Amino acid sequence: MSAVLEPFDAIDTGRDCAACEAGDQVADGRLAQPSRLSVEGVSLDYRGERGPIRATHRVGFDVLPSERFVLLGASGCGKSSLLKAVGGFLSPTEGRILVDGRPIDGPGPDRIAVFQEFDQLPPWKTVLENVAFPLIASGSSPRKAALEQARHWLARVGLADFASAFPHQLSGGMKQRVAIARALAMKPRVLLMDEPFAALDALTRRRMQDELLALWEQERFTLLFVTHSIEEALIVGHRVLVLSPHPGRVRAELNAQGLTPAQRAAQANRIERLLFGGPAAVDAFSEPVAAERAAALN
Repeated sequence: MSAVLEPFDAIDTGRDCAACEAGDQVADGRLAQPSRLSVEGVSLDYRGERGPIRATHRVGFDVLPSERFVLLGASGCGKSSLLKAVGGFLSPTEGRILVDGRPIDGPGPDRIAVFQEFDQLPPWKTVLENVAFPLIASGSSPRKAALEQARHWLARVGLADFASAFPHQLSGGMKQRVAIARALAMKPRVLLMDEPFAALDALTRRRMQDELLALWEQERFTLLFVTHSIEEALIVGHRVLVLSPHPGRVRAELNAQGLTPAQRAAQANRIERLLFGGPAAVDAFSEPVAAERAAALN
């Protein structure tokens, strides 16, 4: 199912940039492939004091095998709620979510999440034990095999020398690498990442983005990534779904794959217009503008 554009939103649909044309060029190739993940008209409600509160309204999108798909929007647009629903932790009020054509009915090892919190690693376990734990607990591997797989994945994320360390001895970026290794060790059908680098400083965040892309080049996992950063969305994603807030609705689905710097800047400006309205004649990646926009999105 392709993205649903709500008719009551004023959506910029003009093909006024080379980046938009680049997205059209890859669209035909996507249509023939079966989806790894399908979100079909999903609405999510929370229980409030005065009744249900709608988090998302009839959101739909498809993610292909080995694709990096980004959900982008301000706080309150429901992007994290959507990721939790894909993980099986929230049930849609309407619509459905499918993995490899099968509806999900709860959490499962085919969908593993990495969050931004650094305390997602049990502090009493070593780094090696943290990575091996899901394999052992799920019955996927006996302990000896799980530890071997954990060593393999720690090496893949550059932490082989820290296998005996405890989480409190690691930096924030290193903890996130452990969390990524732990998730990928389970070989999920879809890797879910909810603003995993948001709590890191700017330099570490950029390095972690590069490391994630390098790991994807080796493993080609399917990724659903949540962020409120326009720059991060265009760096990490093949495609970006822009969500409007209160409740979250699809504003646009944009291409971010194979863009030149000029095309990436054009897409960033287009996202600026979708999120904030009006012309975006400034460089969305400049440090002052990026900081201002990040504050606004939060």
